[in-house]
Amino acid sequence: MAKVSRSSEHKHTWNHCSYCNNVEFKAQQDFTRHLRERHCTREGGSFVCRYGYNGVCSSLPVEGVNDEDYEEHVYKHHVAVDSSTRRGHLRQFMATHHSSETPSIVADGQQWTLYCASQNLPAVLNDPNRGKQRDFFTKLWGDGFVDKVDVSPSPHLPEITLQHFDSYIKKIARRYRKHVRMNTNSAKPSSHNELLQHFPNLRAVRHIGRPHFDISGIPKIFLQPSLELSNPETFNAVFPFSTKEPLSPGINKDGSCSSHQSGKLLQEKLSHYLDEVEVQIAQQVAHKSDAFFHAMTSHDALSEQLMQTVGVVRALREKIRHIDKTLVEDSLNILKLERLRANHTFVTYKLKLMATVHQTQPTIQLLLSTPDYVAALELIATTQEILLQELAGIHSFRHLSSQLLEMERLIDKMLTSEFERYATADLNRPLTEVQQVLAADKLISIIFGMLRQKHLHFIDTYKDEAFTAIKTVVKQMVIEVLAASDTGDSELGVTGHGDTMQHGMALPDWLNVLQNTTHTLMKLIKRVKAVHDVMRQAADVSAGKMPSGSSSIGGDDAPTEIHVTVGSDPSDSFLSEEEHQKVCAKLQELLTSVCDFAHERVAQLVSAQDRNQVSQSQPPLLMEKATASEVCELSKVIDAFTEQCERVCGRTSTALKSAFKVQASRFVQRFHQDRKNKLNLILDSERWKQAEVPAEFQDLVNHITETGNFSLEKRDAEGDSGSRRPASFLFVGEEKYAVVGTVLLMLKMVAEYCACAEDLSLMAHNLCRHLAELLQLFNSKCCQLVLGAGALQVAGLKTITSTNLALSSRALQLLLWLLPYVRTHFQGLIENQNQSYRSAGGVNALDAVKKNVQSHVKEVDEKVLSIISILVIGQLAQWEARPPVPSQPFRNISRHLTKLHEAIANILPPDQVSNVYMLVHRGFKEKLREQLAKMGIVNNGGPQHGIVTSELTFYLEALKSLKVLPPEELEDETMKDIWDTR
Repeated sequence: MAKVSRSSEHKHTWNHCSYCNNVEFKAQQDFTRHLRERHCTREGGSFVCRYGYNGVCSSLPVEGVNDEDYEEHVYKHHVAVDSSTRRGHLRQFMATHHSSETPSIVADGQQWTLYCASQNLPAVLNDPNRGKQRDFFTKLWGDGFVDKVDVSPSPHLPEITLQHFDSYIKKIARRYRKHVRMNTNSAKPSSHNELLQHFPNLRAVRHIGRPHFDISGIPKIFLQPSLELSNPETFNAVFPFSTKEPLSPGINKDGSCSSHQSGKLLQEKLSHYLDEVEVQIAQQVAHKSDAFFHAMTSHDALSEQLMQTVGVVRALREKIRHIDKTLVEDSLNILKLERLRANHTFVTYKLKLMATVHQTQPTIQLLLSTPDYVAALELIATTQEILLQELAGIHSFRHLSSQLLEMERLIDKMLTSEFERYATADLNRPLTEVQQVLAADKLISIIFGMLRQKHLHFIDTYKDEAFTAIKTVVKQMVIEVLAASDTGDSELGVTGHGDTMQHGMALPDWLNVLQNTTHTLMKLIKRVKAVHDVMRQAADVSAGKMPSGSSSIGGDDAPTEIHVTVGSDPSDSFLSEEEHQKVCAKLQELLTSVCDFAHERVAQLVSAQDRNQVSQSQPPLLMEKATASEVCELSKVIDAFTEQCERVCGRTSTALKSAFKVQASRFVQRFHQDRKNKLNLILDSERWKQAEVPAEFQDLVNHITETGNFSLEKRDAEGDSGSRRPASFLFVGEEKYAVVGTVLLMLKMVAEYCACAEDLSLMAHNLCRHLAELLQLFNSKCCQLVLGAGALQVAGLKTITSTNLALSSRALQLLLWLLPYVRTHFQGLIENQNQSYRSAGGVNALDAVKKNVQSHVKEVDEKVLSIISILVIGQLAQWEARPPVPSQPFRNISRHLTKLHEAIANILPPDQVSNVYMLVHRGFKEKLREQLAKMGIVNNGGPQHGIVTSELTFYLEALKSLKVLPPEELEDETMKDIWDTR
């Protein structure tokens, strides 16, 4: 029964919505989706659950949670009913959302899924009904020895039968029969006789003017172009009597007579066939007789013409022979001699060229010893071209091409090794050297050689060496500072990367490490920049972008004169425009990567304390113990390093600033939390009495009023602030403020926030937001303590007086005076930041604080007015128009007004005090008018009218003595409106 009740209760939990009518769900996912769509609001990145009475969930914070926490809350408080069920559904929820493709037994039950169609792959390929032959038994005794896995049919696929293919078979059958019929027709013989059998009319077709030849009586075997009697089949077809046949009547048993007669018959048949052919030939000749006679007639004429032609040809040949002897032979001899001389000259040129090519290898060795890698590579390329084009086929040079290729590979290795040695020597030499470029001529030669070979990996090699040098510098700086530190442990806490320091290092030592590291890295980056300039200039010369000659390469402190040896002729350039752009892009990427890597390593130093704190249980982080001045000093170091790197590479690196922002955020959080706790403590202990104003606070207010600056730096005027006596009021221009001690400390805190934001401009938006939170805390805490009477419990006050309310109002008014200066200060700081760091939330939060403070001031003023109004109205309710005059209620009203004046006159400004009394006076007249109407007293000069007039005279005299209302408001004429005009 317990299980049934729990099941029904669980079903009731998510089966329907408690606040939506006629909405039921079949699955938990539908219910959770309904809660997200109908009973959840999204505020920024937070989710607020509204599934509850009046749209408020009692188990979720009002400010909202993230997406994952919201989903966990739904399954914990709105779906599951007990701990076991809650954990089970929570696991189901996480499995469903994190692995949506895996079927859920809880959600799906026995529902068919893709996993139900699983089967062993070898079994499917061979026989789906057979299992896997995994061992000896299944191999020999069959798959019946093991359990089979039945593949359950999918409910999503219909069952296919032969009826599904009926329409297809009917349609294809017609096409198949037509195809077979066409193949049958095409396979029939197409010989001449078969065509005549099908088309007998073709026999009547005869060519007009030609004789008809009938050779149908002659067997076809004699008409074939290849009649080979050596073939047994052909021989037996011609001599059929040669085969042995059974004896027939008329044939002897020995067969001799029969064979003789068959031979005669065959001879007669062949003679007959020959006669037919001769007859056909005779008919053909007779048909062509005219042509034969015409040819015989023309034969004699052709013979005579041929004899004449032979004579003419003989005379022509004699003339040609004479011309050849007298004119052609000498000229051809001259051409032959000229050709012979040209051949001799060409051979001489080839021999000289061969002698020059033979000296190629020694020349290359000489150029490499210079070293002039570009000239050596040019010589190899030229020689290879000559061997391929002009000396092709020379046997003695058959191995020279491969030798030159090996030398070119050797030069490539030499260039690579030389550049690696140069990069190591250049980046690892002492940074105190003035010379920016080491062995500039050698570097130029190596770079030109690399560019000539189109090997651009040297830029990546130099970048890797620069990364290694940066790591070494960072590690060395940490070791030096730790070794010189008195506070650090004797055992250096430095890893192989040089980026993790011991937690015991003092903050000054840590700042010293960062300052020395950035200064040293900047020297190294400038050295890399100098080499980059050499590489860029060499690339420009190689692409013909600039004239050759000497150009100054190096840093500003130590320029180096470098002579570029490549010719200025554009034809001498060996880099194309595309290759030049690629080199320039890689060189720019070199500078950017080096600067970014340097920023990353310094950022690791800045964040080193975070990793230590996570990995071990250690004291608070250094940044949480740092002062504002120390954080500002760190900010200046980082800003200077960032600006210098930006001037070098032309781009801002964000790694270091991001790391510093994390540390600065930690400092700002601690900075804000300290002041927040301090404000809570001083507000809880505040007794809301007027306090004296030290001279330093007056000077701070004067400085803010005059300059709008909140800087807390010591000024010359502060030299005598300690000798001046505290004042009773805080003067802002011509206006004086009676303040409590808490608002003075609050004023100092605001100045500290503004000064810190000015020093840490990167965190200006965070500080602005925290300051708005602090001001909002001050405003709400004042409201709780004064208006909410919380000071009675925390501070031990007996009651909340008008003086307490007036001091609270005055403190809030001082805050309203300060807010415009604060807003202007932070708005200027935030606008100066990069777009990625801008945030208008803090400035807008200050506007919200201003509205809340104004509303609070209004509530305090209304509270003061309500207190005195209640007292005055209570006395009027007890008043009766009878002697003695003045009556006790009017005396009490006068006393209350006097006490109110004593309470607020020296605290609130005169115009505000006058406004309070004006409202009290109007309320008094309104209530008095109602009382007179209730008592039936009219303005008729009677006794009661005289009593009222006397009472009013006493009341007006009391107000005149307070001097809080204008004289025209205290005239007798102004009291006429208390009488009912009816």
